[in-house]
Parts: sequence; C-alpha cells; structure tokens
Amino acid sequence: MLIIAVGWQVYQITGRVFDLGLIGLSQFVPFLCLSLFAGHAADQYDRRWIIRLCLLTFLVCAVLLLGLALRQVGTVWPIYLVLALLGVSRAFQTPAAQAFVPNLVPLSSLGNAIAVSSSTFQVATIVGPSVGGVVYAIGQSSRGFHSGAAFVYGVAAGLLSVSLTLMILNRTGRVMVERTAATWHSLLEGLRFVWRRKPVLGAISLDLFAVLFGGATALLPAFTQDVLHAGPAVFGYLRAAPGVGAAVTALWLTLRPVNRRVGFYMFGGVGLFGLATLIFGLTDRVWVALIALACLGVGDMVSVYIRHMLVQLETPDEIRGRVSAVNSVFIGASNELGEFESGLTAAWFGLVPAIVVGGVVTLAVTVLWAGWLFPRLWRLQTFDQLKDRSAHGT
Repeated sequence: MLIIAVGWQVYQITGRVFDLGLIGLSQFVPFLCLSLFAGHAADQYDRRWIIRLCLLTFLVCAVLLLGLALRQVGTVWPIYLVLALLGVSRAFQTPAAQAFVPNLVPLSSLGNAIAVSSSTFQVATIVGPSVGGVVYAIGQSSRGFHSGAAFVYGVAAGLLSVSLTLMILNRTGRVMVERTAATWHSLLEGLRFVWRRKPVLGAISLDLFAVLFGGATALLPAFTQDVLHAGPAVFGYLRAAPGVGAAVTALWLTLRPVNRRVGFYMFGGVGLFGLATLIFGLTDRVWVALIALACLGVGDMVSVYIRHMLVQLETPDEIRGRVSAVNSVFIGASNELGEFESGLTAAWFGLVPAIVVGGVVTLAVTVLWAGWLFPRLWRLQTFDQLKDRSAHGT
C-alpha cells in the first residue's frame, strides 16, 4: 500500500517516468550496502527481535510519509529519503524473515510451509494494491487532489501497528547460537556458499537478470494513465493482478508441491513471466493487461517457490541468515534496481518500448541460462538430486 501510494503521488508531482525508477533505486542502494551485515546479524541475534525492530521502522516510515502528504510537499526528495530508511529496514528484515521460517516447522514440512508463507504474502500483494488504489481514490475525491496519498499512509500505519503487535506476541522460533565477531570472512560466508552451490547460484541469478529487465509493474502508474487512460482504482486492480495469479498458484503448490521436473518448471515459470510482460506491453485494453499481469504472477510464483526450496534445503541453519541475505540482494536487485532500469529505459526509449524490450530480454535470459550457463539446472528432476550431487562432490 505504501509503494502504490508513493508511485502515484510521485508521478502526480513530477509527471516523469524516470522518477518512478528512482523509487526503486532509493530503496535498493541502502539495501545493497547493508545486506551482508544484516545476514550476519540474522545468524547472530534473535531473528524475532530483528523482525520486530524492522516492523517498527516500517511504521515510522508510514507516519513520516503521512506527514509529508499532509503538508502537500511539492518536491519528491523527502519522499526518497523516507524510502531510503525503508530500504535500510528491509535490508535487515528480509534475511531474518526468510531464515525464520525453517525455525518454525519440521524440515519435512518445509515445502508446504514455504508455499503457505508465499500464499499469505501474495494475499497481501492482492489486497494491498487493490485497497490502496481504492483508498487513494476515495481520499482524492472526498478531501481533494492531494489527500489520496495521506489516506493510504494512514491506513498502512494502522495495519503496520497490528503487524508489530502480532510479532511481539510471537514466542516461538528462537534458536540459540554462539556469537562471533563480524569479520569479512564471516560476512562473505553466504556469498562463498552460493558460489560453491552452482544450482543455487543458477536459480537466484536467473531471477535476478530475468526480473531486472522485466520490471513492468514499476511503470504501472504511467501505463495506467497514458496508455489505458484510467485512474487510481484501475491502477490498484492492475497492481493486484500479479498477486492474484501468484496467490492462486501458491495455493495450488500447497496442495500439489513440485516434486518432479523441478528445473523444467522453474525455467518455464520465468519464461511465462517474460512472455506475459511482452503481451502486457503490446496491449491498450484493460482486460488483456489484467490477464497478462495475472499470468506474470503465476510464472513468478513458480520460480520463487522452487528457488526458495533450493536455498532453504541446501543451507545449514548456522549460515542461513547470510545466505538469505545474498538471496535478498539478488531479489532486491531484480525488483528495486529493475524498477530503476524500467524508469530509465522508459525515459530513453518510451514507455511501451521499454516494457516490450524488457519482456524480450527476459525470454532471452531464460534460454541462455537453460541452454548454456546452467544446463544441469534445466535438467534437474527432483530436489533430492541436489543432495546426491553434493554428496559426490559434483
């Protein structure tokens, strides 16, 4: 809800698609700089308290954005500063949250737990943009042109207060560890682990480069206004469409986990993501855009599910936070840096060409990874195959 309101507010202030890309960059730079330290912290301290402090920071960011909206600031740099603080918090929250799930369930239930966790996240992805777009429209129509963002920030602050309270009440999942000093050797352990595990490296790098160039959702505020000629409510539906497809897929994966042809399904998911991005960029009809974005969410969810399974099953708990930090850097680069790339290419080539080129490049990356760089990952049949290869040093 915060990001949907920020995107719409920034585009109303400046009218420049490049500034939409800066929304992602302002979050990614602190995220990138702090991720290694955050991963080390997730392995050395109680992950519950890290998540609690990060949720508190999210709440502070929502309140700050609310204050800026109420003052009707005419410049965007204070908004970017708040987003940078949000990026700092996400740098610590992401590896702690990813490493926290295996501490809550038995290893035999980890696959279903990841699917359930992804489902709840995708439900939030559906509800957040939809509610955010509707609340923005209500605020703008009832209180004036500049009130839509303030309404969204106020509602988001209330929901974040509930999230913080629920996490404070959590009393499970604590793991006792022996603390060590934060040296460069320990900070880089997660990166070394990922480099040694080529299937894990292939999976997370595939997501990085595919989503980096296929970040069509970052341009949705401009696409909604300039191509579809619609308002905040339609923007909310469009932003929710990937979440709808992903949530339905996550529910299906909870009931029917992927156990065979793992590599095929992962590359197929990324390929569907690229194809859906291409179709989205070529249409000027709302219903086609909705279907394309829903298919984009389906492909993304399949890829995310398999990648998370690969990372969690292959990683010992004592370095899970650091490995999750590396994974989160790849994800952050593909999302936030991808948003900046989308805004930059849209400013250079135009809105629609930027989306179309992004879809084509995503498809090209999928073929390159499957056919040349990581062919073993493409041929991977089961997750147990990874354990067998690790045991034989291959």
